[in-house]
Amino acid sequence: MLKKIIDRPVLATVISLIIVILGIIGLNQLAVTRFPDISPPTITVSGSYPGGNSETVIRSVVTPLEEQINGVEDMEYMKSTASNDGTFSISIIFKQGLTTSKQQNSMVLIFNIYTEDNKQYDETFLQNYANINLIPQVKRVKGVGQAMVFGIKDYSMRIWLNPQKMSSYGLEPADVSRAIADHGLESAPGKLGEESDAALEYVIRYKGKKNKPEQYENIIVKNTGSQVIRLKDVARVEFGAISNTGDNLSNGKNAVTVAIMQTTGSNANQIEIGVNKALDQLSKSFPPGIKYTKVMSTKERLDEATGQVKSTLIEAFILVFIVVFIFLQDFRSTIIPAVAVPVAIIGTFFFLLVLGFTINVLTLFALVLAIGIVVDDAIVVVEAVHSNMEGTDLSGREATHKAMSEITGAVISITLVMSAVFIPIGFMSGSAGLFYKQFAYTLAIAIIISAVNALTLTPALCAVFLKNNHAREGEKPKGFGQRFAVAFNAGFNNMTNRYAKGVRFLIGKKWIAGGLIVAVIGVAGWLMSSTPKSFVPMEDDGFFMYTLSMPPGTALTKTTEVSNKINDILKGVEAVQENTSITGYNLLSNSAGPAYAMGFVKLKPKKERGEVQDIQEVVDRATAKLGVIKEGSVMTFRMPPVEGYGMTNDAEIVLQDRMGRDPQVLKAKADELIGQLMQVPEVAFAYTMFRADYPQMELEVNEDKAKQLGVSISNLLGTVQTYFSGDQSQNFSRFGKFYRVNIKADGVFRMDEQAFNDIFVKNEKGDMVPVNTLMTLKKVYGPESVQRYNLYNSLNINVSPKPGVSNGELMGKLEQTLNKLPSDYSYEWTGLSLEEKSAGNQTIAIFGLCLLFVYLLLAAQYESYILPLAVMLSIPTGIVGAFLGIKAIGLDNNIYVQVGLIMLIGLLAKNAILIVEFAIQRRKAGLSILDSALEGAKARLRPIIMTSLAFIVGMVPLMISTGGMASGNKSISTSAAMGMLSGVVLGVFVIPVLYMFFQYLDEKFSAKKKYNTIENQLTNETI
Repeated sequence: MLKKIIDRPVLATVISLIIVILGIIGLNQLAVTRFPDISPPTITVSGSYPGGNSETVIRSVVTPLEEQINGVEDMEYMKSTASNDGTFSISIIFKQGLTTSKQQNSMVLIFNIYTEDNKQYDETFLQNYANINLIPQVKRVKGVGQAMVFGIKDYSMRIWLNPQKMSSYGLEPADVSRAIADHGLESAPGKLGEESDAALEYVIRYKGKKNKPEQYENIIVKNTGSQVIRLKDVARVEFGAISNTGDNLSNGKNAVTVAIMQTTGSNANQIEIGVNKALDQLSKSFPPGIKYTKVMSTKERLDEATGQVKSTLIEAFILVFIVVFIFLQDFRSTIIPAVAVPVAIIGTFFFLLVLGFTINVLTLFALVLAIGIVVDDAIVVVEAVHSNMEGTDLSGREATHKAMSEITGAVISITLVMSAVFIPIGFMSGSAGLFYKQFAYTLAIAIIISAVNALTLTPALCAVFLKNNHAREGEKPKGFGQRFAVAFNAGFNNMTNRYAKGVRFLIGKKWIAGGLIVAVIGVAGWLMSSTPKSFVPMEDDGFFMYTLSMPPGTALTKTTEVSNKINDILKGVEAVQENTSITGYNLLSNSAGPAYAMGFVKLKPKKERGEVQDIQEVVDRATAKLGVIKEGSVMTFRMPPVEGYGMTNDAEIVLQDRMGRDPQVLKAKADELIGQLMQVPEVAFAYTMFRADYPQMELEVNEDKAKQLGVSISNLLGTVQTYFSGDQSQNFSRFGKFYRVNIKADGVFRMDEQAFNDIFVKNEKGDMVPVNTLMTLKKVYGPESVQRYNLYNSLNINVSPKPGVSNGELMGKLEQTLNKLPSDYSYEWTGLSLEEKSAGNQTIAIFGLCLLFVYLLLAAQYESYILPLAVMLSIPTGIVGAFLGIKAIGLDNNIYVQVGLIMLIGLLAKNAILIVEFAIQRRKAGLSILDSALEGAKARLRPIIMTSLAFIVGMVPLMISTGGMASGNKSISTSAAMGMLSGVVLGVFVIPVLYMFFQYLDEKFSAKKKYNTIENQLTNETI
């Protein structure tokens, strides 16, 4: 079949056209994302217990829920948070591979709805306008898992009770609640005339629940017969916000901030396009003076990242084309490999669709690297055809037939080896495994398609296009092109002869050769173990965040005042484009509290940032300027490069109290541990956001006295709860939305403990009993929020490394201290740190498996367990260059470097196979081991240098790239290019020596047939 296809060029082109058409179909249907869908599937359960403090909510609500949720299938870990405002959330993080329809942790878009005039619209109006008119439509965009509004200022009917008037009229909050419930009913009275002889039927309707302040004001709460007491007599009624525990500003303007979370498996790019379209349409009907602006956009980063790699694809293709032309020196010969590249690259997209992959940075990286690889097979075919033409009068078709009979097996075996390198990747799990799979399988598919091309399209094109011009080689060269070709070939032949002398010298000096090989292997091992490890490098996303922590017990008014100072300072930072501040919320602990504030800061495009353009320098300068804030603690940080793993890029430790003791005990242990961690040389600083010193009042009821006075304990606590926390059991409808009635004492009656002097409760006889005679208040201290992790009370400790220290290296050092914790405490890594830890452990095993698969395939090919070691031991020559390259530019051994190394194993093995395979053939033809090694080295030097140089040149655009993906681009390109460079420079000398040594051992120890050569003259001195 393969021989016949040379004579059937139409069939060959049809096969390639089908591959291209399928690839175009896949390209049009594939989702575009920045990274593979690696954010862990997450389900969040949230709610509130009005009036409950953090410890009460943990005891009464969170713990029972956790007990039921724990152990659900494929659960990775579970974490919970409860705050003093009564809110709680339980997040269940699942293992990769589980499909859920819930939102991920990753935010794909953050936008603000703001007013141009603060006097015209307040935050309550803006938030409810967004909830009524924007959020429902945004949520309908395909892929949106949640549209999260920062702030809780939903409309509510606020019933502000006056305890003094209440007691004077003999009322308690329960009386007001009952009156509102009695007047706020939905009823279905029925019909008149139905099932009768009446001529007409009438539907009887009732106006339903009240929804305006004046309607509530006139509700009768007590009727003594002689006196009617209405709600307005004992309370102030207001249609306002259900909570006033936070403020939201955008560049000093009233605003509401909305974060869009995506569902698992959705297309982040399409989500933002859909949301942008919805916002553009909705903005046309905004009230005058209301605008919207984007604070953080995944699409902008995505477009920049994929745009860079797409342009690099074209640049790499052109550079590879030039290199191939220089070596082949014939346009017809060059155009054949050039045609093969687009077929392999475009055809790969179809199989990406079949495998459920996306077009992302990893798959595009793989395609860029594939350009330099897939051209190899076509070059091998073209070179073989030219070799058969030299010194003969064979036509292009005849030479192609002869060449394909010689190299078909080699093309297939090299393809199998290159593909086999990537097979173990399928055994990887977790987020790191998804990174590896998408890169490796994309590359493997492109290589397999290129092999199909090399056996179908390339020979058919060779038979049609190539002409035998070798008969004119003795003629005097005419024109610059021919003179350049003659000079280039002469120079290359001279270099080849010098190279052969160098190889002969190494073979003669066996101790130098052996020392070089051992040194290369040793240096490679040392570089792999000593280079700092990390997951994904930080990139310039033009965005950072900050948090403000005020002293415990600080009221919202003071926090807002300091937050405004921060806003003023950030206005003076030249690189800042927009600053969104939110008070009353702790971003790092995901909890609400009046002593906290946070902010999102969007930077200008890099070229517009002024004097300082590097994002880390901008953040450092902003941090230095914010150092003047003395009232509280301000912390700036950048988002981690991979969404869905928390808000910071620090190493994240969870400290667990396995005995369930008081939060103060856990905090004391955490402070002690942080002190120890700060002594680790690699630590810049360690901190926890957990505080257990917030001023609180502990309420103690004199139960005996209450019973003596006929007061129900339940009624007593219910009265206190309604006055100070509120009763939200009633509801009403307005603007097509469902809102709460919030019954609570007015703010002026809740300022300090003296407020209890005005509170009265009814006893069994209906008499009003002062509450302060039945209870006492005691000052205590406790946490603002309480966390649990995998059913244990816990807190998070974040550790930032010093400059130049990677998270992987830092975590290794921290464990030396963490492993000394007493048995009643434990620790776990969480978030991105957990992924980095698991990825690092898997990587070693996967590299080992990749090498094992290559070794076994070579063993099967050579029918020897010894000879493949000549190929395997040449691989460290490339590893040395890869790690020296990334060290030289200050990068870590991150996941881009690691996927590049796996590909490098295949490429370096292929180069070694070219020399070893040819040497074995020469050995079988009758040459000695020494001569066969030299012949193999000389004969395969040109194709090795040509294909390797084409690959290295294809990496240059990525190596010099800038912008939002510069770190990733440089990681993968520098490691691959420098690894290939050192692998060629050292490998071409090391491989012949290794071949001689292992060929000698193979023949000495295996029961193979003896070769009819002068090999019997081989001595130990030669080896």
